[in-house]
Amino acid sequence: MDSLSQHLEGLKLVGNKDQVEVEEEILKSLNMVLQAVTGDQQLSGNLLQASGIFTSLGQILTSHPRCAVPAAQVLAELAKNEELKQPCIDAGLVSALLPHLKSSDQDLLLHAGRAIGRICYGNKELQEELIEAGVISLLIKILTDFPESEPLVRVDLLALCNLADLDAAKEALSKTKAAEELVKQLRRAENQERLEIIIEILQLLAENDSLKVQLVEADVQSALMEILEQVQDSSEVEAAGILKTISDLVISLLLGDESMQKLFANGTGLIYQKISDWLMSSNVQMQLTGALAVANFARNDSNCVKMVQLGIVHQLLDLLEKHVDNGDVTVQHAALSALRNLAIPVINKVQMLEEGVVKRIQMLLRSEMPPVQFKLLGTLRMLIDGQGETAEMLGQDPALLNRLVQWCEDKDNVGVQGEANRLLASLMRYSKSQDVVKAIQEAQGLKHLVSMTTSEHAIMQNEALRALAMASSINLEIIKDAFKESKLISNLQKVLEDEMTSPDVKYKSLGLLCSLLGSGDLKRQVEEANVEDTLENLCNDTNANVVRQAIIALQILKSKTHESDLFFP
Repeated sequence: MDSLSQHLEGLKLVGNKDQVEVEEEILKSLNMVLQAVTGDQQLSGNLLQASGIFTSLGQILTSHPRCAVPAAQVLAELAKNEELKQPCIDAGLVSALLPHLKSSDQDLLLHAGRAIGRICYGNKELQEELIEAGVISLLIKILTDFPESEPLVRVDLLALCNLADLDAAKEALSKTKAAEELVKQLRRAENQERLEIIIEILQLLAENDSLKVQLVEADVQSALMEILEQVQDSSEVEAAGILKTISDLVISLLLGDESMQKLFANGTGLIYQKISDWLMSSNVQMQLTGALAVANFARNDSNCVKMVQLGIVHQLLDLLEKHVDNGDVTVQHAALSALRNLAIPVINKVQMLEEGVVKRIQMLLRSEMPPVQFKLLGTLRMLIDGQGETAEMLGQDPALLNRLVQWCEDKDNVGVQGEANRLLASLMRYSKSQDVVKAIQEAQGLKHLVSMTTSEHAIMQNEALRALAMASSINLEIIKDAFKESKLISNLQKVLEDEMTSPDVKYKSLGLLCSLLGSGDLKRQVEEANVEDTLENLCNDTNANVVRQAIIALQILKSKTHESDLFFP
């Protein structure tokens, strides 16, 4: 301990000696201090803080370049001790170390990098200051200049990994050749630790849209595919972890619009070319990646059309059929999201319907998984949007209607309940068929559409109102009793009197009311409920369309004829 104290004193600059002699003493003392702290950090900790070593090291780093390497090495060892990080910060040692990252001396770069990394680890404020001081460009330059120096590259990558989750770091990285250099390192990675560090950095970079594009332009996708080929059939636990992280990274790259389009490349991109293999793979992770990739590519209508032409739909359905009974819910959810997106363009609806997609989806309705049921219903609803013949066919399918009504009554799964209601409304609205109206009535579905008029979601209210208006315009007589029993008039009155109801919903409610007044029985129910007062109040509404429709409804209500269809909007 006495010897250590002597060498700590030796680090303090001596004024009456020449520079060479001073630096020789400093080097000797640094070597002895390094041996001491390497051997027993905790025992010498208090002594180190009391000795003024941090101030001395700062002066050495600033004024004695010849001593910089051992000084940085001592600091790197000291910074392993959590209690000694703050004294390093207080002495301004990070600022003293930073200029040394411009050095061409690999030993100095290594120890300075380690020291900075350890001192700043977990300190967001200090990391932000480092980024502002330009550390990112220095780290990328080191990767560029010394790509094959394993210890130096490792320190550099760890530093980037610690910084890359900060927005300021991502912004700074986007102005460098980080993507290009990291892809090179990804190709060079020869062990799992190195691979995991690089992929973690890439995942952080892929949170930034500009960096997503840069990574794609640096051809990160081909490097990732090469690694996937090596690990996807391995049974090792480590391989499964790498497979998962690469899959996540691929999907992150697809979340950006520009990067996604570059990867699609009109159906010729490497990622898209791999999707068929992934969907047919026996590996669930690869199946999931394939389905999610399709779902993301399908955010663009032209991509959707191209993919349907290339036959992706039936591959997705094949995958779903593998999982429908006790299968992986996540895979099913992803595949159905993809199908739903693919069904958005009208031209795709027609082709998918011609290829029998609806029947295959119906077979999947036996699933007992609510997330899957939710997506199935949404996909069917998207497919029949504007497709009258299909809506008429499905709207007369007793098994489907009974299943929908069952879900409409499932209060434990609100999402499924809502989608079932919306599909019922779509079947009625787009079929424009009296036979469908009868079938839905016989399946006890009308009451659910009536309840839907008071939904807390305006879009669902509008869908219900349009469907009921269509039904009443087709043949009001066959459904008037169902409307009376389900208290449709009461619901409409509540909607019209609610100040939170949107003008659009009020307008459609008034239109439906006008249609209902074509039935003498329903008109008497309207009179008994004193809806006339409600209409009088709406004549003073702030919305001109609502006022106009309220006046029309009043005129019908007070008239002795039943020509309400003339007034229906």
